[in-house]
Parts: sequence; C-alpha cells; structure tokens
Amino acid sequence: MLQQAGTAAATADALVKETTTQTFVKDVIEESKRQPVLVDFWAAWCGPCRQLTPILEKAVRAAKGKVKLAKMNIDEHPQIPGQMGIQSIPAVIAFVNGQPADGFMGALPESQVVAFLDRLTKGRIGGEAQDQLKAAEAALLSGDSAGAANLYAQLLAEDNTNVDALAGLARCYVGTGALDQARQTLAMVPESKRNEPAVTAARSALELVEQAKSVGPIAELEKKVTANPLDHQARFDLAVALNGKGRRMEALEELIAIVKQDRKWDDDGARKQLLQFFAAWGPTDEATIEGRKRLSSILFA
Repeated sequence: MLQQAGTAAATADALVKETTTQTFVKDVIEESKRQPVLVDFWAAWCGPCRQLTPILEKAVRAAKGKVKLAKMNIDEHPQIPGQMGIQSIPAVIAFVNGQPADGFMGALPESQVVAFLDRLTKGRIGGEAQDQLKAAEAALLSGDSAGAANLYAQLLAEDNTNVDALAGLARCYVGTGALDQARQTLAMVPESKRNEPAVTAARSALELVEQAKSVGPIAELEKKVTANPLDHQARFDLAVALNGKGRRMEALEELIAIVKQDRKWDDDGARKQLLQFFAAWGPTDEATIEGRKRLSSILFA
C-alpha cells in the first residue's frame, strides 16, 4: 500500500515542476512533443501568481498526464520570459509540439483554467484515443487478443469509463474463452451506455459463445443435415457451432439456406440469428457485409 502511495505521489510530482533557463528545452520544448506543457511565469512578489499557481497545479494533476506544468520564476530566470516578450504576470503559455500554442494573462478562476485545459487537450488527446481504439480493433480482428487487450487496458487506465474500451476488452476475453472476465467487464458499463453499438456487439459475442456450448459437435450436426436437408433445427445448430469456431462464412451459408427454404421457420429464427451474428461480428466484417447483401437479395427479391 505504501509503495502504491509513493508511486502515485511520484507520478503527480512528475506533472508539475520548476524549470530554469538551463532546463527549459528539456522540460518544455522536448516534453511538449509528448503532451502539452503549460509554462507558468511567476514571481514571489506577485500576489495574483500566488492565487493562480495552486489552481494550475490542481487542474494539471486532475488531467492525469494529459498536460504538464512547468513553473518559471522570472526574477531568477529572466532570459526566456524576456525573449518571449512577457511583460506582466501571471502569464501562462501553452506549448504543443515544441511551439507556443495558446495562453492567457492574469489570475483566472478554476472553472476557466479547467476550460482552457479542455480546449488545449481535447483534439490531441481525443485523436490519440481514437487511434488507439482503431489499433486495438485491428489487433482483435487479426486474432491478436493479447495485444488488443493491452491497448484497451491502456485506454482504461486513462479513463475507466471508456465504453468502447470496456466493450473491446470484453470481446478480447470472449475470444480467449475467459467468459467470466467478459461478463465482469460488461457489468462495468454504466446502465445508460449498455445499448451502445460496441457494447451490444460484445454482449452478442458472449451470448453466441455460450449458445455454441449448448449445441452438439459440428461433425454430428453435419451428418444430420446431410441425412435430412430440411432439418432446420440441425442446420441452425450447425450454424451456431460453426460460428463458435470462428467459421463465419460457413455459419452464414447455413442460416441463409434456412431463410431461403422456410422464412417463417421458428418465428423467423434464422434471420434473427443472422442479425445477432452481424451485431457480434461488427458492421465492417467481411461476413457481415456479405451476409447483409445475401439476406437483402432474398427478402427484397
């Protein structure tokens, strides 16, 4: 517990530091290529500075690594503020990718400081998160469940309410057969977000794996279908079993065959099962795209 507390304190301290003329390039220019860095130009005699600095520190720490703060005493280190034309303090300049990007003068209230940080970080951080989600999805689709899980876990470390990351991690667990962990992860999704597409897909994937456990072995089901092509229940179970083994196109063929032969069978059960497959597979999956085309050609012929 003490070690964890020490680590947390060290992480918090790493977000806020004093910078000097000698360390400015490392602390601000280079560091801002990883995330925005605020430079707080201040002096001991400046009353508004004493009001603003604690607000800046609090807001930066609350941002959890999305932005850092470097404080520079202009009396002790006048060269850089002089070069930048800082004539009154407090002055806060935000550096992004090694360059000044935004800033403000004077002691702002906490709400305005937080709004400033939101504006500064939203596009950059949001873009990074989206890129990481795409990378995780690509890893999952390629069969690299461990790599995808690692990326989703990193996103959740930043924001444990990230619904897409929770859903993605649940799908990773489904893919490796860790169904209990998948259920636990889905249970972490807020009630108001449980019908989000990503969550629906993860839940469908979990339900389909559980469903596949209830049907017989693929070889036995194939024999039943060969012996009686009109045994729709056997064909339906075969589709479920095939999907459970990742054989999506073959599962698709079996359900399409039922829809062609008897649309009304089991209260339109084959079509409904296809829709659940599509939800679990995702809208861009090859089997989903092909399946929607095939289904449309039958239903709207």
